[in-house]
Amino acid sequence: MKSLLISLLSASLGLASSAGAQEYEAPRTHFGHPDLQGIWTSATITTLERPEQFETLVVSEAAAAAQAEENAALFESIDNPDKAGGQLQAGADVGGYNTFWMDPGTRLMQVNGEYRSSIITHPADGEVPYSLKGRWNMMKRMIQFTRFDGPEVRPLGERCLVGFGSTGGPPMLPVLYNNNYQIVQNQDHVLILVEMNHDVRTVRLQGQHPPAHVKKWLGDSIGWWERDTLVVETTNFHPQQSVRAAIKHILYASENLKVTERFTRVGADEILYQFEMDDEDAYSEVWRGELPLRKSDAAIYEYACHEGNYAMPGILAGARLEESEGKDGGFIQTVATWLGN
Repeated sequence: MKSLLISLLSASLGLASSAGAQEYEAPRTHFGHPDLQGIWTSATITTLERPEQFETLVVSEAAAAAQAEENAALFESIDNPDKAGGQLQAGADVGGYNTFWMDPGTRLMQVNGEYRSSIITHPADGEVPYSLKGRWNMMKRMIQFTRFDGPEVRPLGERCLVGFGSTGGPPMLPVLYNNNYQIVQNQDHVLILVEMNHDVRTVRLQGQHPPAHVKKWLGDSIGWWERDTLVVETTNFHPQQSVRAAIKHILYASENLKVTERFTRVGADEILYQFEMDDEDAYSEVWRGELPLRKSDAAIYEYACHEGNYAMPGILAGARLEESEGKDGGFIQTVATWLGN
C-alpha cells in the first residue's frame, strides 16, 4: 500500500510538473519586458452587462451558438428588411449604417475556454452597481445631451473628441465597430493606439499622476509590471467623459474614478484584459470585468472623424432656428436646462 501511494504521488507530481512546463511563456522585448506589441481586437457580441436571457456568467456552448445565430439574423434583417417582414417607405427614415460598416464580432467571447454572458465578472448579477447618487448624476448628464446651448453639451463622440462608448477607455470596451488597438512598447512607456477616433493612450511606467486638477480625456495612466502582467492605474478623468454612451452599453463614472487594468499575454494570439472600477461617487462597490484581446492580422487605418466637426454648425443653427420659431423642445428640454443651471 505504501509503495502504491508513493507511485501515485510521484505520478501526480510528474503531471503537475508537465502541466507547469506547458504553461505559456510570453515572448520578451530586448529590454526584458513581456512583449504585448501588435494589433489586437476586442470585438465580441458579449455585452458589458448580462442580458436578461442569461442567469449565469458562464453559459453552455449551445446557448452561445444560439446567441450567435440570433446576432446573424439581426444583421440579415438590417441589410434585407423585406426578408425580415419589414418594408421601406418612400420619404421615411432609411436608417443608419448597413452591416458593411459594422464589426461587433460574431460570437460570445471565451475566457479560459468558457463562453461568457457578460464582460462584468463581479458583482455576480453582471450589472454595474450604481449607487443612488450615481444613477441620479447619470440621469442628469444624459438629459443634458438633449440640450443644444453650445458644442460643450453635446456628446464627445458627436464632437469627434473620443470614441463612442468606452472604446478608448479605460476600461476599453467593445462597441459596434472599430474595436482594434495597436500596442507599442519601449522601456519606459506603453502606447495604445485606439482605432476609434485615433486616440493614443500613453502609459508611463513607474510614473506618478499629476495634481488632481489636471484632467485628461482618457485619464492619466501610469503602469508597472507584476511578473508578466502589465498593471495600469488611471485617474484624473475629464468631467465631460462621465457618460460613455454607445449602442451596446451606457456607462457612467465620475471624474474621481480610478481604473486598474491588467494586461497578461496568455497565448501567441491572446491577451487577457482585466479591469477594476473604483468610484465612490458613482458605485456602491468596486466592480470588475474581463475580456480577451485577440491578435489581428489587419492594419489600423486612420479614423478621421469629420462628421461631427462639419455638422456642428448645422446642429446649433437648427436649434437656434427652432428657438426663433418658439419651439423650445418641450418638457424634456426645460428639465435639461434646469438641471444644467
